[in-house]
Amino acid sequence: MWIRKRLMSETATAAAVPPDSLKQAVRQTRIELAERSAVIVELRDAELARLELLNDALDPLFGETPPEIDLFDRGISHGDTPRLWIDAIAHVAMGRDKRRYRFVQDTRYGRKLLAESNDIDEIVKAVTHYVASRIIEREQALATTAADPVTRSDAGRNGRLRGVAMFLLGLVVGVIAVLALFVAVALR
Repeated sequence: MWIRKRLMSETATAAAVPPDSLKQAVRQTRIELAERSAVIVELRDAELARLELLNDALDPLFGETPPEIDLFDRGISHGDTPRLWIDAIAHVAMGRDKRRYRFVQDTRYGRKLLAESNDIDEIVKAVTHYVASRIIEREQALATTAADPVTRSDAGRNGRLRGVAMFLLGLVVGVIAVLALFVAVALR
């Protein structure tokens, strides 16, 4: 009941306060902020809708990828800035104007812009090229790994032999240094 009385008293005071007062200005500003936040929510929803359209346009591409290739984990993340993730290091986000698609890849040197366009078809082409290059990189890595086990084991063996040789050389130099120290102390 006290809430109703308080609300009634606030509306009564709002009506009694002249329109040029600070209370009226604060009230009007709060209303404007609420309207702006509603616009921001609408922009965010539009951004998500555009990313979902792009995600649907990418369905045929990911339908063609072989099932044994698990490089790609496509999905939309709903955060402060919604993103359509292609894999762990590449995603599509909307530009500042919320109409432009930006396809970027995270590298160890920062983000690299792979494509930027308002057209879904151009972004689909860029993602297709990216997926194809990632599949080729995977095949080359697997071919290199399968072809080089003997070479890698030889390189490891040579590295171990080099390490043992360096240890023995250090041991010999250390023994000679200790003997030289004993001889120098004995001659004094």
